Amino acid sequence: NPISVSNVPVSYTGLRIGFSAAKGLAYALQVPLITIDTLQALTVMALKKTNANSLYCPMLDARRMEVYCALYAQDLKEVLPVNAMVLNEESTKTFAKQQEAIYFFGDGMPKAKTLLSTLANARFIENITASAGSLISLSWEKYQKKEFADTAYAEPNYLKEFFFTSAKK
Repeated sequence: NPISVSNVPVSYTGLRIGFSAAKGLAYALQVPLITIDTLQALTVMALKKTNANSLYCPMLDARRMEVYCALYAQDLKEVLPVNAMVLNEESTKTFAKQQEAIYFFGDGMPKAKTLLSTLANARFIENITASAGSLISLSWEKYQKKEFADTAYAEPNYLKEFFFTSAKK
């Protein structure tokens, strides 16, 4: 029985703790470690609600006016890679270039909705949240293909550098 862990930033601390725990368990139990892209797992949840032949853009809130996002086809093939996107008119041009309808969802979508609503191909799915259940099908696929992470060298995907700040008085 492998250990699966999600691997796209939500919070730095949460990602470090979860990833470290998964690696420690996999090592101690001598079982394979499987890393799953959180944005892909969110897309699996969205596909259960729509299953339309469209593009899917999961968005995780990265604070301020930034989201972690990617763009996937219905078969979960990556159209645009995972990135930290600042939400502005310039960044939405990336989505305007696509011919297909794009479904936007995730906890970062509400703050982008007003800006993205100007796109003719934009569609929105409410209440899509990450859960362990959304990792199961992706984990099973990787398990069958024996796509295991190297427990010693696997690292979380932070996308951005973490900066420590001092408390201000």
